[in-house]
Amino acid sequence: MSARRLDAPALRRWAHTAVADLITHTDEINRLNVFPVADADTGTNMLFTMRAAWAQADSCGDGDVAALTAAMADGALRGARGNSGVILSQILRAVADVTRSAAAERDGVLPEITAATLAAALRHAEGLVVASMGEAVDGTIVSVLRAAASAAEQAVADQVPLADVVAATAQGAADALERTPAQLDVLAEAGVVDAGGRGLLVLLDALSVTLTGQAPRRRIYEPAPTAAASSPPPEGTPQFEVMYLLTGCDAAGAEALRARLNELGDSVAIAASGADRYSVHVHADDAGAAVEAALRFGTPSSIQITSLHGGRHGTAAWSRERAVLAVVDGDGAERLFGAEGAQVLQPDQGTPISAHQLLHALVNTGAAQVMVLPNGYVAAEELLAGWAVASEWGITMVPVPTGSMVQGLAALAVHDPDRPLVDDGYTMARAAGGARYGSVRVATEEALTWAGPCRPGDGLAIAGDEVVIVGADVVVAGTGLIDLMLAAGGELVTVLLGAGVDGPVGDALTEHVHRRHPGTELTLFHTGHRGDALLIGVE
Repeated sequence: MSARRLDAPALRRWAHTAVADLITHTDEINRLNVFPVADADTGTNMLFTMRAAWAQADSCGDGDVAALTAAMADGALRGARGNSGVILSQILRAVADVTRSAAAERDGVLPEITAATLAAALRHAEGLVVASMGEAVDGTIVSVLRAAASAAEQAVADQVPLADVVAATAQGAADALERTPAQLDVLAEAGVVDAGGRGLLVLLDALSVTLTGQAPRRRIYEPAPTAAASSPPPEGTPQFEVMYLLTGCDAAGAEALRARLNELGDSVAIAASGADRYSVHVHADDAGAAVEAALRFGTPSSIQITSLHGGRHGTAAWSRERAVLAVVDGDGAERLFGAEGAQVLQPDQGTPISAHQLLHALVNTGAAQVMVLPNGYVAAEELLAGWAVASEWGITMVPVPTGSMVQGLAALAVHDPDRPLVDDGYTMARAAGGARYGSVRVATEEALTWAGPCRPGDGLAIAGDEVVIVGADVVVAGTGLIDLMLAAGGELVTVLLGAGVDGPVGDALTEHVHRRHPGTELTLFHTGHRGDALLIGVE
C-alpha cells in the first residue's frame, strides 16, 4: 500500500516495512560489519532497535504524527542494541524533535511530515548522531546520513513532490555508501561498504516503498570474494517448491522479485492475476528466503511450501500440520533430535541464534504450527522477535521452555501432533520442567567457586548458575553431580557427551550408576556439543 502523504498511518506502515526489510538484509549487513568492531551484529542490532520503535508506534493513534514519532523515538531508545542501535535511536529522535517543533508552530497538531520537515530532520539527525559518537568518522553511517540530508535539502529547493524528495534522499545515501571504502581504510581492506550506512539505506528505501509502493533496485553488498565464496553452488534439485499470492506489487516490483528468485532457485513463475496481484512460484533450497524476498515488493499470503524430496513432510503444504523445531549443538545432537522427528537448527560456529535464523527455520518446517525447543541456545528477545514476525506470516510458534538439550529430549518424547495445540504445548512444557538438568565443564584457569578453588583441568559440576562440585576430572564431577541430582529422586538419567569426550568417560558414568543407583536407567548419547563436556538430565 502506497501513500503520497507521510501522515501517521504512513509512518506506521514505514516502521513495519523497515522491520521487514531489515530482517531480509540482516545477514547482508552483519557480513559487512568490520567497523568499529568486527562483531557481525550491526544488522541484528538495527533490526531489534527498529522493532522496538515499531512496537511502540503500534500503541499510538493515527491522528498526530508528532505523538507517533515521539513514541517511535522512545521505543527505539528503550530498545536500542549496540552502537548501531543507539545511532538509529538518535535518527528517530531527530524526526521526533523536528516534528514536535513543526507541531508547535501549528498550535500543537501536525497531520503529516512535509518534504521540508523530513530534510530538516535528517540534518538534525546528523548532529545528534555525531554528538552520540563523539566525533564524525568519514566512511561511516555519518557520511551516508550527511549525503542523504544534502540530497533532501536540494530536492526541497527544487520543489519536487515528497515521494521524489525521498527517492533523491535514498539515492544520495546509496551514492555515499559506495564511496565509504575510499574514505575508511578498514573498509577498503575488507572489501566492504559501511554496515551502518547500508542499514540506513534499507530504512530510506523502506520509506520509498511506503510512499510509492516501489522498491528501489539495490545490489547485494558482499565482502570481497574468497576462494571459498567463489566455488560453484552444489548441484541437484532444490528442496522446496514455494508458492504464494503477492498483493500490493506493481510490474516493476514483480520483475525485481523475479530477478531475486532466480538467484535463490529455479522454475520461477510470476503470473499477474489483477492490477496489483501476482501468483508466485519457485523451487528453492531456502524456502524462508523465497518468502522473505516478497516483502520488499508487497504482501505475501496463501503461502504453500512443499518438499520436493518427500521425506517427513511428503507433500505437506503450509497448512495446519504441526512440526517441532529443536535448536541443538553438535552433529550427534542433530542426528538424535532428527531421528525423533524434529527439524533442527544449529548455531553457526557457536554464535547465538538470531531471530532472522529462527524465522528462516520456522518457514522451512513447512508447518503452520511449530513447537520450538530453544534448549538454551536462543535468547528470550530473539524468540520474541521471531514469534512476532512469524505470526504475521500465519505461523503459530509455541516456544517450549527448555533450558538444555536434555530438557528438549524430554519434551520431544511426549510430543503428539494429534493433540490440540494448547494441550501439546502444555504436555511438552510439563515434561521439560520435570527434567532436572546440570552440566560439567573443564576448568581452564585457577578460580574460586562456591564449591571451593579449582585449577585448570578440574571438572566443574554446575547446577543452575553455580558450581556445586569441583572434581579432579570430568568423571569425578559427573558422578558427583548425578548423585546430587538423584538425591531428590529419579528413574532415568540422560547424559550427553560433548566434543572431545571419549568413550571411557561414558563407561565410567554407566558403571557408577549401575553400582550406586541400582534400578536407575542411564542413557548416553555422544552429541558432540561445544562448551560443556557433559549435559546431564534426571527424570
